[in-house]
Amino acid sequence: MTRANPAGSPPEWRRFALLFLAAAALAGAACIGFVAALDPYGLRAGPGRAQGPLMDGNQRFMYPQVARSGAYDAAVFGTSTARLLDPAELGNAFGGRFANLSMNAATPFEQSELARLYLRHNRPRMLILGLDSTWCEPDADRRRLTFRAFPAWLYAPEAGFGALRQVNWQSLGTAFEGLLFRLGLVRARLAANGYAVFTPPEASYDAGRAAEHIRSTRAAQEAAEAEPGHRLAPPEAPMRGRAGPPAGAARGADAGARLARRPAGAGAARDAQARAVHARPRLGAGRTRHAGRRARVRL
Repeated sequence: MTRANPAGSPPEWRRFALLFLAAAALAGAACIGFVAALDPYGLRAGPGRAQGPLMDGNQRFMYPQVARSGAYDAAVFGTSTARLLDPAELGNAFGGRFANLSMNAATPFEQSELARLYLRHNRPRMLILGLDSTWCEPDADRRRLTFRAFPAWLYAPEAGFGALRQVNWQSLGTAFEGLLFRLGLVRARLAANGYAVFTPPEASYDAGRAAEHIRSTRAAQEAAEAEPGHRLAPPEAPMRGRAGPPAGAARGADAGARLARRPAGAGAARDAQARAVHARPRLGAGRTRHAGRRARVRL
């Protein structure tokens, strides 16, 4: 506002609005160009075009570029129960160049979508499928997604308009991390073949603690089965979901809590409480917790 124009004339406001819109458009175009240039999700990955670093924590965003890269003639699919299969060791044992595309808590639908994407871009010599309880759940055909975002457009045969779809704060942050990786300032979250060790070091595994946990869980389950009125679940009963604790551990915890409430001596109450604590499922240190049933399919 000036002395000559005390109220502010329309032309000045129009000029301000135009400058603001131009600056916003320029910043948006710069962000789009930045994300497109760094290609954080590997939209341009393919035979002869190397994939980028795997910088996003959600594997559902990172693994499609590995599947499209054409750099791996063997692959592993599954959940976290198969993530600790080392591609290098698998290659030494079976031959081929392996990628481990197992995703944490992946539903059968998500695993199938990734496998289809991989098969569209590769002629594999071997596939390893990690089959666990997710394939046996009663709603496995209906429960397609988890709380983790699943970008279906990255799994489409042609990721059309992908450069525009990936323009958001998450992609901008991932692209910036990719830039830092190329400058040698940070490390990739996952190896180029998708492999990562996410369990504590093997040296921290305590065999004595594991044995004690097994014994206490068995004792808690036996105590629960000795309770009056205890009935075994019928064979046709639906399986418990993955998110819940094992049936024996849950029954043991409930039984331990009931025993702790009984008018018994202090020592008996403490023992019952200890059994209830030990019956709770713990995240074991080491890889044995993730020893799932695996099926190998030769193509």
